[in-house]
Amino acid sequence: MANIWKPAVFQGKGKKTEYFEGWYFKLVSHDENNAFAIIPGISLTKNRGKSHAFIMVMDARQQHLFYFRFPLEKFWASSDEFKIGIGSNYFSTKEVLLKLDDGVNTIQGKLNFQNIIPWPVKLFSPGVMGWYAFIPGMECYHGVLSFDHTISGSLKLNKMELNFDNGKGYMEKDWGASMPSSWIWMQSNHFQEECVSLFGSVAKIPWLRKYFTGFIFGFLYGGHLYRFTTYTGAKIRELSVSHGEIRIIIEDKKYRLSIQASREEGVDLPAPSLGDMTAKVNESLNSKIKVELRDVKNQSKLIFSGLGQNAGLEFVGDVQELIRGFMK
Repeated sequence: MANIWKPAVFQGKGKKTEYFEGWYFKLVSHDENNAFAIIPGISLTKNRGKSHAFIMVMDARQQHLFYFRFPLEKFWASSDEFKIGIGSNYFSTKEVLLKLDDGVNTIQGKLNFQNIIPWPVKLFSPGVMGWYAFIPGMECYHGVLSFDHTISGSLKLNKMELNFDNGKGYMEKDWGASMPSSWIWMQSNHFQEECVSLFGSVAKIPWLRKYFTGFIFGFLYGGHLYRFTTYTGAKIRELSVSHGEIRIIIEDKKYRLSIQASREEGVDLPAPSLGDMTAKVNESLNSKIKVELRDVKNQSKLIFSGLGQNAGLEFVGDVQELIRGFMK
């Protein structure tokens, strides 16, 4: 229970089956020529022989996924801070150390992270989940470990050297039994202005044998985090999805956040279903997100307008299911 206020820390102690936990490190080089996602985690299934630890490495520019599988006994985690190891690989909010070799591909290197900006943790709102973090047995929990930070270091992918000095990073995580049957996820911290970052998710949430559509959006601008979430009473005024575009308008009592995301083809990543990595999600780090923030009482007052590059974007399942969920 104490780790509720430490969402970055491993939450799966004592779990035996139908459980997953994964951490997500987004990396974009200073020249933006390289964009990667590194995802370490564990998969616990009813079939003990299929349970394993893993490290996924996604090369977004080349649209290629590397999946490294490890026996469960190769996974370890600190009980009171975010430090995990998988084989000879190490992960924390401060650094990543990779020594990966499956006999075909090798990925090695060290990355350091400076000036991370996590979603604030408060007594009655322990991170991005708000008070939902206290509800046991939810299908999936989420954490935002850093909206924006600076990277130093490099990776070597086979014979290719990748320099990430002065690059930009983002960190988050998920844990639970399964990812939702339908969801939208987006993220960018590559705007024209520095220290601007958007994270957002809309998802089907099972609830008391029914479901509702929940959402969490955080927009970091000018040192302030603007929160638009189900639990803060914000409302989605518009949600539309086409093959190439996602449009969302969200309001609370003070602000209106308008989002127009352009979808690009991405890479198919394994995703958990009852702990087993059998589902699929297509993720792009090449998308664009236009963001506008306005004052609700004075719509002509534009607080921010900008285009986010190198954006992460996922869309899974039936958008009509999400829209119907607002009516429940």
